[in-house]
Amino acid sequence: MALLEADVNFQVAKNFIAKIRERALGAEVLQSLTPAQTVIKIVHEELIALLGEPAPLNLDGPIPRVIMLVGLQGTGKTTMAAKLALHLRKRGQRPLLVAADTRRPAAITQLQTLGKQLDIPVFAEGDKVAPPDICAHALALAKDKAHSVVIFDTAGRLHIDDDLMQELEEIKARTKPHEVLLTVDAMTGQDAVRAADEFNKRTPLTGLILTKVDGDARGGAALSIRAVTHVPIKFMGVGEKPDALEPFYPDRLASRILGMGDVLSLIEKAQQTLDVEQAQQISEKMLEGSFNLDDFMNQMKQVKKMGSITSLLGMIPGMNRFKNEIDEDEVNQQLKITEAIISSMTMVERRNPKVLNASRKRRVAQGSGTSVQEINQLLHQFREMQKMMQQLKTGRGMNNLMNMLR
Repeated sequence: MALLEADVNFQVAKNFIAKIRERALGAEVLQSLTPAQTVIKIVHEELIALLGEPAPLNLDGPIPRVIMLVGLQGTGKTTMAAKLALHLRKRGQRPLLVAADTRRPAAITQLQTLGKQLDIPVFAEGDKVAPPDICAHALALAKDKAHSVVIFDTAGRLHIDDDLMQELEEIKARTKPHEVLLTVDAMTGQDAVRAADEFNKRTPLTGLILTKVDGDARGGAALSIRAVTHVPIKFMGVGEKPDALEPFYPDRLASRILGMGDVLSLIEKAQQTLDVEQAQQISEKMLEGSFNLDDFMNQMKQVKKMGSITSLLGMIPGMNRFKNEIDEDEVNQQLKITEAIISSMTMVERRNPKVLNASRKRRVAQGSGTSVQEINQLLHQFREMQKMMQQLKTGRGMNNLMNMLR
């Protein structure tokens, strides 16, 4: 059921279960595990084996190295091209983006806008030049300007057509790419499997990039495509921001497919976005009971950098079920209101909310465009949080916290 809910191909799921049954029947139960835990362990190990080992990009050979992105329309190729370029630049490469999608009117403009935002050069010749010629011209320019990597953003279609495939075959023949990467929308389900199989037959793939992994889909399409094409998964797009790209880790995706969360990705995201020293200071202040509204606002800003609330909940085991109960827009609006209220306070008021009398609250309400009632509600919630932090210090609050999560 977990596999089917994650949109894994039925035949792939059936074959997988047969393999699990073969391993589980007669398997010795480890002393540290119960029989049920042993089965879960076997399922997890087999999922990791089916997903395959992480495969780095092939950046060997003569410069410039050529990466061609292919896929159906709407899978996020153009955005992924920019993300990949930023990822490579962080690793010392000099990327050049190439606008080779002349079929979608906005594609060239979109890539140029992304390139400008990230300060990455984009080669474009409009929509009147044939894509194979554009790619050949871009490759010549890259050699002349000493770019180490060239990334082709090619055209997609809602359905695979022969003209598109011939165009890709010609680009491949003329530029001899080191990597042909298929971008796959994690939410497309079984259509992704059929598309991947067709692309692999016409322009043999060297890798897959799974996009929109931060959405409601659990990534079952990746398992299906990997089983059908035997092509390694190289990257996963985990958000809309340019840096929301991470290397593929089979153990993490296996946990996600089974609905077990992805704590390691959450930790990595925290390490990349949070100020460790500041977080340490705030945690100490929480336990000491000296945590104030100024600390609260700073912490809130840091958490917002990590992405949407629903994507963060999806990474925490057992919290996935709350995702559909949360209105993301409502949460964001509430965070804006909270930030506006605290920003309208003086530093004295932030550090010691007890000084907020009726006249001060009216001033803060007027400055933040809110009501005194909303300010009272925020202060009440803040006091409740302080109480819980004090209880956690003594150990009594952990039971209360677990009861809330249940």
